[in-house]
Amino acid sequence: MIGRLSGILLEKNPPQLLVDVGGVGYEVDVSMSTFYNLPGVGEKVVLFTHQAIREDAHLLYGFGNAEERAVFRQLIKITGVGARTALSILSGMSIADLAQAVTLQEAGRLVKVPGIGKKTAERLLLELKGKLGADIGAGGAHAAPDSQSDILNALLALGYSDKEALLALKTVPAGASVSDGIKQALKALSKG
Repeated sequence: MIGRLSGILLEKNPPQLLVDVGGVGYEVDVSMSTFYNLPGVGEKVVLFTHQAIREDAHLLYGFGNAEERAVFRQLIKITGVGARTALSILSGMSIADLAQAVTLQEAGRLVKVPGIGKKTAERLLLELKGKLGADIGAGGAHAAPDSQSDILNALLALGYSDKEALLALKTVPAGASVSDGIKQALKALSKG
């Protein structure tokens, strides 16, 4: 199993790379988040990899860090989610955003990713619950999980972006009711 590549980046054609490792060129598919953080062509690159061996192909998927590879491996364990879909999810949202969506059980955020329908999004949320996003609550919002989700949904329904809504949600104090939380989040957004 190939778990890591360290070599010279020869080509960058999204989503595929060609990496020279000791004279052997490896074709590696990467998520767009990894792609955007790559060095220039001709420079040294280190990728964590996942190797998939099928009857008709040996495929390598590359990641900028071990955390992204771990999330990819969690995603491909889910029925109906293949490697291409998993890369699409990791390209369409950050790991933190995915974890937040799982914690808050927000299928709507996953459906925005190309190739993810409502049923797949719901399956992802169900299968990833407890495996991804359990520790995200400590990283931001302080309200109770149920009210947190309701406040976030209200802000999104009002037309605020995910980023704006999540930043405003961080200003809501612990134990705030939904209505108070919405008022305080809106106040924070009006100051920004």
